Amino acid sequence: MEYLLAVIKVYYWLIIIRVLLSWIPLPENDMVRTLYRLIYDITEPYLGLFRRLMPSLGRGGMGFDLSPMLAILVLILVENMIRGAL
Repeated sequence: MEYLLAVIKVYYWLIIIRVLLSWIPLPENDMVRTLYRLIYDITEPYLGLFRRLMPSLGRGGMGFDLSPMLAILVLILVENMIRGAL
């Protein structure tokens, strides 16, 4: 169970890193872009579930995506349920 809890914690940190990286322009460095793409590919399937449930707030290209916050909240709830079962 501790392994599962560690995976959950790493996953929500990856979501946080993805959100932070989306706010800054990426340099023209291939290694940084590869790392961002890896984080994106790992987190997108999970975040996509929440994005379908919650459309972004706002109009046009300036929408505010709340799906990462909901996704992290669900991960925290699952983590707490697992801790409670231990």
